Amino acid sequence: MIEPQPLVAMIHAVPTAHRIAEETFAQEFPQATVWNVLDDRLLDDARDAGGLTDALRRRMLRLIGHVMDGGAQALLLTCSSYGEVVDTARTLWNVPVLKSDEAMFKAALAGPYGRIAVVASTPPAVPAAVAQLEALVPAVRPDRPVDIVTALSEEAAGARPEEAARHLADALRAAGGADADAVLLAQYSLTPARDALADLLGVPVLDGAGAAARELRGLLAPAGAPAVAS
Repeated sequence: MIEPQPLVAMIHAVPTAHRIAEETFAQEFPQATVWNVLDDRLLDDARDAGGLTDALRRRMLRLIGHVMDGGAQALLLTCSSYGEVVDTARTLWNVPVLKSDEAMFKAALAGPYGRIAVVASTPPAVPAAVAQLEALVPAVRPDRPVDIVTALSEEAAGARPEEAARHLADALRAAGGADADAVLLAQYSLTPARDALADLLGVPVLDGAGAAARELRGLLAPAGAPAVAS
């Protein structure tokens, strides 16, 4: 039996993702009770170690175990750097466990988009996003080709939403991606620029938090429950 207010845990590596994900779930999946867990050393320790180590993987699994022991009915891991740990978690716990941008990538590939742009404000986010997107192609759209174009604007990092949108749009045009059918935001921190960027480009702009909220709403929300709070 599905609870009327399912408990959705989120594990974050940066405070910004915490705020954005919680605000997005309040809009897209207001029925959920959100439980935020933050370890703000996860990214720094991974960078210092040159990537994920066995110790860091165990640390993330302990955090996941913590929320599962606390009754979480679903989990969103908002840090893309630790996405591989989700594969292990899915073998250990029988509840939905989502990688940060997985729902967004699946939604984009399932849509009618022939050319998909990935935009970011930090260099490591670009190859990580493209790798995840390409890995899903055989399962989601094996018979339809997809053309992926990427754009990076470090000026967009920390900028106000409208300014960040202009920087991202300029970077995408410079990369030859102005004709993309849809744009994917490779970082949760860019979510506030989503609507302004869509207005500038005239195409759908997808964000990871929103896609995750909608996927979990479809899995967990009781039938007939309103999609958006009034």
